[in-house]
Amino acid sequence: MPKTSIVWFRQDLRLADNPALSAALAEGGSIVPLFILDDDGAGLWRLGGASRWWLHHSLSVLNQGLNELGAPLIFRRGPAAHVLDQVIKETAATSVYWNRCYEPFAVSRDKAIKSELSTRGLDVQSFNGALLNEPWNIQNKSGKPFRVFTPFWRAVTNSLEIRNPLPKPSRLKPYDKPLLSDDLNGWHLLPTKPDWAGGLRETWQPGEERARHRLFQFIDHKIGHYAQGRDIPSGAYTSYLSPHLHWGEISPQQIWASLDTADVHASDSAKFKSELGWREFSHHLLFHEPTIPEGNLRREFDAFPWVPDEALLRAWQRGKTGYPIVDAGMRELWHTGWMHNRVRMITASFLVKHLLQPWQDGARWFWDTLVDADLANNSASWQWVAGCGADAAPYFRIFNPVLQGEKFDPDGTYVRQWIPELETVPKKWVHKPWTSPEAPKDYPRPIVDLAEGRQRALAAYATLKAANVK
Repeated sequence: MPKTSIVWFRQDLRLADNPALSAALAEGGSIVPLFILDDDGAGLWRLGGASRWWLHHSLSVLNQGLNELGAPLIFRRGPAAHVLDQVIKETAATSVYWNRCYEPFAVSRDKAIKSELSTRGLDVQSFNGALLNEPWNIQNKSGKPFRVFTPFWRAVTNSLEIRNPLPKPSRLKPYDKPLLSDDLNGWHLLPTKPDWAGGLRETWQPGEERARHRLFQFIDHKIGHYAQGRDIPSGAYTSYLSPHLHWGEISPQQIWASLDTADVHASDSAKFKSELGWREFSHHLLFHEPTIPEGNLRREFDAFPWVPDEALLRAWQRGKTGYPIVDAGMRELWHTGWMHNRVRMITASFLVKHLLQPWQDGARWFWDTLVDADLANNSASWQWVAGCGADAAPYFRIFNPVLQGEKFDPDGTYVRQWIPELETVPKKWVHKPWTSPEAPKDYPRPIVDLAEGRQRALAAYATLKAANVK
């Protein structure tokens, strides 16, 4: 009997360097590429609006590529275990392959599926298609997970063996009978009423080919300026690879191999590789501490005296705090589904420290609006800013948005790009327009005094320290 293998695509929406697809191809039988929309089990972390937009377009590109190889992508919706069972019965599949996901609900689901299918005699294999190293492979000298990045990354790089990226298949043998497939458009992943995705369409082209193009463009034109330029939000020195990495349109192995073969300075390459390292560290944390999307890693912060205020949160979300670098970042996020990393830190610090809003509220907003919304990165990064995570910036390190703006956007180029109300404000006042002799009337005044907000944050932190001493 001819073999049939199911390749379950998830966050690995590419054809090249896809270990699960390559393993199925090696079987020599027919291949059923399958994507299951199964986000009900994710609970609070169902796909946000920007992620749904990206997923629709990435799946469309992947399906086109698979069609060209001879085996179209089958779209099904529902609980993954139930859908897989259906497709196995329809195709008499003998094997199921997938690349691993690391979200807690996905880990639990996948373990149960693998166990159940294996007891039925199917060959079920999972692969590392998303990380340089598996989260469980790296331990400190005490045999425990790392909590600090630098020794973690040192341990990773000392033991790292980068495999050669796998080639894109030239042809796939399709299943020989028609299979039912949902209409991707019928999933309604795209916004319609209203269609708020115009800025996303202007900014992004999801898909494997575009991911490769961004990588080569970065290596050829930007990486030499990366170490210094990565903090300048108006500069074009970032890679913009984060959503492509999250959705698996490109793998970290492909990026690493390209850096190693490119004519770039070793220090520039090492700096960008260390940013891949922070992504690895975030997944390491999430795997070992699966509660961090909602709960403080440092449990003493459970007693932190947040002051939830819907009006303050809403002003921050809408980019109307009166602090230009914060508002520019929040407007960039809403328009493009992305925000420069330096500005992510500034906006997050402002929310949790000057406004005393729970970091979880910020994390949820980013989750809904970022095209690169990644549970590991998002959770670890928000906890880092809030001071309650691993290797965290201390809570009393409070970014001053005016000083940050003057340092990293000295001419106000970034601010003016996203806040047209400040277009004519001279650079002397562009980061503190309320001090200008002609303060713009259509831009809000600050919703909090920086000095008062700082003192309130420090006082809240002092009560937390006192509570933990008792």
